[in-house]
Amino acid sequence: MVIALTGGWELVGAALLAWPDARANRLGGIAMAVYAIAVFPANIKHAVDNLGHGIAVGGQVLGWGYHAPRLLFQPVVVWWALWAGRVIEWPFKSRR
Repeated sequence: MVIALTGGWELVGAALLAWPDARANRLGGIAMAVYAIAVFPANIKHAVDNLGHGIAVGGQVLGWGYHAPRLLFQPVVVWWALWAGRVIEWPFKSRR
């Protein structure tokens, strides 16, 4: 159920970002950023819970080598969603 809800949230946010309307883009960017922030604590808990033994997927154990990049990348997802939705401007824009 949780996967269906989060997947639905992602689809709605992506659809709003793709919609050719600035207001929809802003709503999509905000929705995707809120989503990424909301799941961040769960991702940290999931990583800590599996700190000692990792997660076995197809016979391969996914430890911090898998979790650390995901957690470090999550703030980038928030920034990207806000920028893509034109909620914030590109920080390195030239002033010409």
